[in-house]
Amino acid sequence: MDNQPNNPLHGVTLEAMLTELVAHHGWDGLAQRIHIRCFVIDPSIKSSLSFLRKTPWARDKVETAYRFMMNNRRRR
Repeated sequence: MDNQPNNPLHGVTLEAMLTELVAHHGWDGLAQRIHIRCFVIDPSIKSSLSFLRKTPWARDKVETAYRFMMNNRRRR
């Protein structure tokens, strides 16, 4: 198995990222930070994952938000 010590997302699934972001910010907070319609209109983990898996630019935004959240947690 490849060891990727410099990749903070290694081994973290998109579902885990999204679940942690929603737990931390809530759907409203997440929609304010990342302007994606699936976070605003009837949001759910399942529908959001479906959209994010098909849309690379949206997935990149979620990954960036997750990295930012994790960096802030480490600083505290």
